[in-house]
Amino acid sequence: MKIFLISDSHDTLVGMRLAGIKGVLVSSKEEAEAELKKIIKDKEIGIIVLTERLASKLRHTINEIKVNQELPLIIEIPNRQGSTRNDDYLVKYIKESVGIKI
Repeated sequence: MKIFLISDSHDTLVGMRLAGIKGVLVSSKEEAEAELKKIIKDKEIGIIVLTERLASKLRHTINEIKVNQELPLIIEIPNRQGSTRNDDYLVKYIKESVGIKI
């Protein structure tokens, strides 16, 4: 299975290409959504990586894919400037998902 990046950050795209991950640079929500819909049809791609900022714009589409399809796995990563999430994001996510207080 292959990994593919959809990014709105040129620096992230270059960094991932240096790691051997192919990807595409998009500049608008519409362009990103079209690219995402095209990529999920490729059965060789098992993981799609999106920057957090871009993923927040595509939240509805991403949630539909996660609910309706087993693959590809969609992963959100911070860009060069860092994460847009709060410091306690992971604790809050675990609490909401599992119901365990950490």
